[in-house]
Amino acid sequence: MTPEELSTVVKSVLAEAVEAGELSVDLPENVVIERPKNREHGDWATTIALQLAKKAGMAPRGFAEILGARLEQVAGVERVEIAGPGFINITVDSAAAGELARTIVEAGDSFGHNTALAGRTVNLEFVSANPTGPLHLGHTRWAALGDAIGRLLRASGATVANEYYVNDAGNQMNVFGLSVLSRIHGEDVPEGGYPGEYVVELAQEILAARPDVKDMPREQALPIVRELGYQAQMGQIKDTLSSFGVHFDVFYSEQTLHSEGKVAAAVETLREQGHIEDRDGAVWLRTTDFGDDKDRVLFKADGEPTYFAADAAYYLSKRERGFSEKIYLLGADHHGYVSRLKAIAACAGDDPEHNIEVLIGQLMSIRGAKLSKRAGNIIELTELIEWLGADALRYTLARFPANSPIDVDPELLQSRTNDNPVFYVQYAHARSRNAARNAEAAGVDRESFDAGLLTHETEEELLAHLGRFTSVVASAAELREPHRVARYLESLASAYHGWYAVCRVAPSVSPDGVQDPVTDLNRTRLWLNDATAQVLRNGLALLGVTAPERM
Repeated sequence: MTPEELSTVVKSVLAEAVEAGELSVDLPENVVIERPKNREHGDWATTIALQLAKKAGMAPRGFAEILGARLEQVAGVERVEIAGPGFINITVDSAAAGELARTIVEAGDSFGHNTALAGRTVNLEFVSANPTGPLHLGHTRWAALGDAIGRLLRASGATVANEYYVNDAGNQMNVFGLSVLSRIHGEDVPEGGYPGEYVVELAQEILAARPDVKDMPREQALPIVRELGYQAQMGQIKDTLSSFGVHFDVFYSEQTLHSEGKVAAAVETLREQGHIEDRDGAVWLRTTDFGDDKDRVLFKADGEPTYFAADAAYYLSKRERGFSEKIYLLGADHHGYVSRLKAIAACAGDDPEHNIEVLIGQLMSIRGAKLSKRAGNIIELTELIEWLGADALRYTLARFPANSPIDVDPELLQSRTNDNPVFYVQYAHARSRNAARNAEAAGVDRESFDAGLLTHETEEELLAHLGRFTSVVASAAELREPHRVARYLESLASAYHGWYAVCRVAPSVSPDGVQDPVTDLNRTRLWLNDATAQVLRNGLALLGVTAPERM
C-alpha cells in the first residue's frame, strides 16, 4: 500500500463518516500521509484530524478516534493508534506493504509519475546564453537544474516546454561579427571584442564555406560573417547541450520580436492596460505601480526600443502561445530582474504570484578547473564534461538547492567510493542488476510472489522508502527542487545496501558447491530487488543521470 493509496483510503473513510452523520465537515482535496519520526508509532501518520476538527466543531482527538475506528476495518490496515492531541498512526500488514514491490515492477518506468500538476501549462526558460561564445561554467548549473525541473514537472502531469531565449539582437551581435571578421583578415579583435581561439576557429570555418567574404568590402561582408558565425556558434551550443543530456523544445529568437512587430504590439497591449506613460519624448512602463524600484523605458526618445521592451514582448509572446505559467531560471547576477519581470506580468493584467516565477541560482565553482585555452577567459562546459563526466556533474548540481553556492570537489566526483554520492546511488543500481543476474543464474524467477514473506526489518525499511517515491517526485516538482529527489535516492540506496547485506535473493550455496532449493522467498525478494532497481532508475532519469547495469 503506497502513501498515495493510503491517502485515498483515509479520504474515503472520512467521506463515509460524513455521510453517516458522524462528522460534519467539507472533504479536503487530499490527505497528507507522512512517515512518523519514530517507526514504533507505525508505518504512516496523518494530521488530518488536527486540520479539520475545529471546522467540524469538535476536539481533534475525538475526530481522530472516529476516523481510526473506520480505518481499522480497512483491508490491509493492521493497526491504528491515536496519539497526543489527535495524530493518527497507521500500521499496514506485511502483505499490504509488500504488494508495493509488485506494483512498482508492473508500473515500470511510469512509477513515480503522478497528477499533482495535471492541467497546468508551463513555459520553462533556462540557460539562454548569448550566441557569441561557447557554454561555460556559469551556464552549467542552470542547464542541469532546468532540465531536471522540466522532467519533474512532466512526471507530475504538467505540460511543459523547455525554452532557450536566443539573444541574437543588439550590439553584441555586431561586436561578435566584427571579431570574427577581424580574425578572417588575420587581425586582432577590436577593443571590447570577443577573444579566444574559438573565434579563430569560427573564422576558419566561415572562410572554408565562403572564401569570397575575405575579398568583399567589410561593410558588405559583416552581415554575412555575423550570420554564419551566429549559426555555427548556435550549432556548437546545441551540440554541447545534447552531450549534457539537455533538451529544448523551443529556441526563441529575440530578433523575431523586432522583425515581426511584436515589440510594438506589446507596447500597445500594455497601453490598453493603462500602465504606459509618454514622458520626455520616451515611452515608459509604470512598473512602480507594482513594486518595481523605478519605472522602465520601453522606447527611448530617439525611437529605439530598449532591452526591457524586448523583455516585455517576450513575456507577452509566452502568454500568447498558451503558457499560463512562465518560469524563468536566472543567474546570481540577475536579482534585479525579479521585480521588473513580475511588474511586467502585473502591467499585462496577469497575476505575478501565479503566472510568473523567477528562480535565481547561486554561483558554482570547481576546484582545480583551468581556464579554457580555446575560449580564453572561461571554463567551457564541454571541457567540464570531458573532465568530470555528464553524470557526475548533473547529479552533483541537482543535489543542492539552487539558492546555495556550490564548490565542487573534482577528486570526490571522480572517486569510486561511498563518499561520492553519485557513485553511491549508481552503484546501488548496478548491484541490484548484478543480484538479479545471479538470481537468474541460480534459477530464481518472478513466477510467484508472496508479499507476506517480506517481514525482515530491512525489508520493511526498504519498502517504506520505496513507498515515498511518488510523493517526493510531486513535492520536488511543486517546489522546483530536484535536490529532494537526489537526497531521496541516497537514502533509498542506503536502505538497499542494508537489505542486500542481510537478505539473500539467490539461494545459499554450501562450501562444497551444493545450492539450496529455490523458494518463494527467493522469488519474492527478486521482486523487491527489481522494484528497488526500477525506482533508482526512475529517480536518476528525472535528474538526467544514467543508471549503469555494471560498475
